[in-house]
Amino acid sequence: MEQPQNLRTLFATAKREKTDLETRPDSNTDHYRNDVSATIAKFEECQKLVDSLSLFSSNEPLEDISTGDLQYLTVPYHLADLLQRSYTSDRESSLRRALTQYERFLGRLDDYELLNEKDKKLHERYTAHPSSFSLTLGNDAAARREVKIARFKEEKELKQRLEYLSNNRSQLQSDEDDVRQLYIAEIHLYTHQVFQSLDLLSQELSMLSAMRHAALPTHDAQPEDPRRRNNTDQAAYSERLDPPISELLQGGKFAPLLSKEGKPMQPFTLLDRRTQLQQGVFRSGHNLPTMTIDEYLEEEKRRGNVLQGGEQSGMKPEVDEDDMDRADEETMKARAWDEFTEANPRGSGNTLNRG
Repeated sequence: MEQPQNLRTLFATAKREKTDLETRPDSNTDHYRNDVSATIAKFEECQKLVDSLSLFSSNEPLEDISTGDLQYLTVPYHLADLLQRSYTSDRESSLRRALTQYERFLGRLDDYELLNEKDKKLHERYTAHPSSFSLTLGNDAAARREVKIARFKEEKELKQRLEYLSNNRSQLQSDEDDVRQLYIAEIHLYTHQVFQSLDLLSQELSMLSAMRHAALPTHDAQPEDPRRRNNTDQAAYSERLDPPISELLQGGKFAPLLSKEGKPMQPFTLLDRRTQLQQGVFRSGHNLPTMTIDEYLEEEKRRGNVLQGGEQSGMKPEVDEDDMDRADEETMKARAWDEFTEANPRGSGNTLNRG
């Protein structure tokens, strides 16, 4: 069925604008970004018209699609390609929209069996693991380089074929089969480029997700405090260097008086709170003496811990002059000591230094 003129014209205009955008040098300007947004809007309008006209169905074969409608199979690809090339404030959202359009494009081609064996395997791999899709299995740099070289050669051949058919398009208008081959060659080229884009999208989305998670504040990333390593009572831990006043007033030895339910946890006495606080604020950080030295000695004497008088005290008792026996005994001791010192002069026992 002949399509409305507005769809054909709108699609041709959008493709022409997209081609012009790919060669423009002012890709970092606001004017360029506005033009990209306008072209995206045109392709979105084309997609709405295609859906409203029900041009494609998963229940029909490729032969049932008219030659003029084949070109509209590429609308999701062009839309996704522009979304991937555009840079907005929400880059991740734009990339996910592009990902949805690429999936729609490949799904429709799979319905019409337009994917070759190689592309079908890549499509199955992507469907199984979309977030980690890669053109190569594993992280082997050499294998990845070989895949890139092979795909570059394939893309070059597809472009040459499409260029040949496009240059001879004026002669192909009379032959419907040749025109179909032109559109199918274009679809094959875009399919080849889609998997390269999916590889890049997977890498960029992974990096954006990692950056977003790194920017979020997390408490788990804080270094572990060795004071909490043994899973001790977390409620008793505090960053304060000084204990609270209530703990200072209790000497830091007692648990709370009341539980969370209001039940007493230990015996207590009600005191004047104001007086108690005043006494606790200006108290010293150490125990002050409670008695003088004289008071301490008196207390020790009272307890019997101090020796007084007699020979055990180390003091020589005085001799009574009227006690003749004791006086004679002391005289004999003095004479014995004098005789000992005369018989043993100082230094007589040191024989080590004699010549």
